[in-house]
Amino acid sequence: MAGPSRLLGALSALGVLAACAPSTAAPVAVPVSTTLSSASAAATTSRKPPPAPPVGTERGRQSPGVVAAGAEAPYNYGPAVVSEGGKLRMWWCSQLRDAGPPGDDLLFAESATPDGPFTAPDGSPGQSVLSGSEAGFDGKHVCDPSVLKVGGTYYLYYTGAAGEHAHGNAIGVATSPDGVHWTRDAGGMPIVSPSYDTTRDNTYGVGQPSVLFVDGWFYLLFTDTTGRAAGWNGAGQFVLRARNPTFLNHVEALGERGFEPVADTRKPRTRSVVDAFSADWMYVDALRSFAIAHETEQGTTVTFWDNDFKVNPIPAVTIPGRWREGPGLIRTTDGHAPVSPEDPCGRIPLDVVRATVDGAAAAPTDLGHFGLDVVNAPGCRSKDAARVLDGFAVPSPENTVDLVVGGEVVRVERRSVADRLATRVLDRRPAVVDALPPAARVPAGAKAVRAPDGRVGLLLDGRLWLVGGEDVTTLNSSPVSAVSQKTWDGYEQAGDLRR
Repeated sequence: MAGPSRLLGALSALGVLAACAPSTAAPVAVPVSTTLSSASAAATTSRKPPPAPPVGTERGRQSPGVVAAGAEAPYNYGPAVVSEGGKLRMWWCSQLRDAGPPGDDLLFAESATPDGPFTAPDGSPGQSVLSGSEAGFDGKHVCDPSVLKVGGTYYLYYTGAAGEHAHGNAIGVATSPDGVHWTRDAGGMPIVSPSYDTTRDNTYGVGQPSVLFVDGWFYLLFTDTTGRAAGWNGAGQFVLRARNPTFLNHVEALGERGFEPVADTRKPRTRSVVDAFSADWMYVDALRSFAIAHETEQGTTVTFWDNDFKVNPIPAVTIPGRWREGPGLIRTTDGHAPVSPEDPCGRIPLDVVRATVDGAAAAPTDLGHFGLDVVNAPGCRSKDAARVLDGFAVPSPENTVDLVVGGEVVRVERRSVADRLATRVLDRRPAVVDALPPAARVPAGAKAVRAPDGRVGLLLDGRLWLVGGEDVTTLNSSPVSAVSQKTWDGYEQAGDLRR
């Protein structure tokens, strides 16, 4: 079940900043106030910091060849890629001879790197994990996977169809304990169907879902060729959100006035956020923004929208290279952007897996990896955005090192101890750290205790902070005393400094 439309991509040598194609989702300029009195203007000019470097891209990359494909499969496209436990897990649309009924299947495989090769748990290049139900709305085809893991449960959102019927595509959801063995949810019924706002020559219907989880909401991005705000050819991406993963109640739709409650997921679709088919997205915590990946003539363009879908916090960027359909962003288990260990506030790694050629069946295949980094992004401008700094340490104004833990700061006296406790010690201190409250101070020689089960903690102001082991206490010159379980349990548990 190929997508509703495909464009031809052109190979470009470098990543470029790009503007959105003219549409209802055209970028909105961020308003900047420039009104100052002459006196204040002069004072501001004298104290004006150097201008921030412009947002750009660097470190363009791509796999040397094909990273994944089903054995003897005629097509492979529309991947969903999740980074979990030190490996990449990928689901994609394909078709295997031994998977019934005849039609689209969802395959699964894993790899240590985005350049592959991806291998399934059964040792094959791709293992079928979901096929048509034979009797339901998805009786013949299941395609376009999007996978989340929330609260220990995997959620798979997919396009389903019973056959080749006009407007026959709809969106379904399944759950799994491991990402391999799936059970259809919502009673096996579709959770989103065509709105039928209007009729166009493109009779695809609804599909190509991409879902992420932010602040307790499931956000669903999808295609609906019958949506009012779609383009002449049916292109457009619509957004729903709900507290419930099945989107069966308490649903809000993004419209011209923002998110509003709707009684039905088929509410008229009045706003499209990007003029495209087959998009994927993720949430960039450092910017508190959504990043939507969609194919354009130059490659995969990534468009950024703020939390309220009002402004574009940074210009769109393009990941160049050949493509045929379906960019799959490499995301965390909840659909967020991976955090750069080098610069968690200003650097955003963007990596996609996408089909690169039309195969013998005249359908997209040969999945490849392409990527680049956005640099100089204006991240960590609020306490909420500073969540990406959790576990990082930064220079302190008191000649110590500040470790960010759960939105607070633990001030560490010795750099060697901070090196051991932190994901990384950054060279520069983001301004937002000054707004984080201090939680504790780790002086050299602070008392340490060891529980009967071997756990070790530092006692700071009478409260217990867990650390990784006695290597930390040795670096800190902290004497360690063995205590009983009763004594250990009696300490006030302050936090966990283990990484």
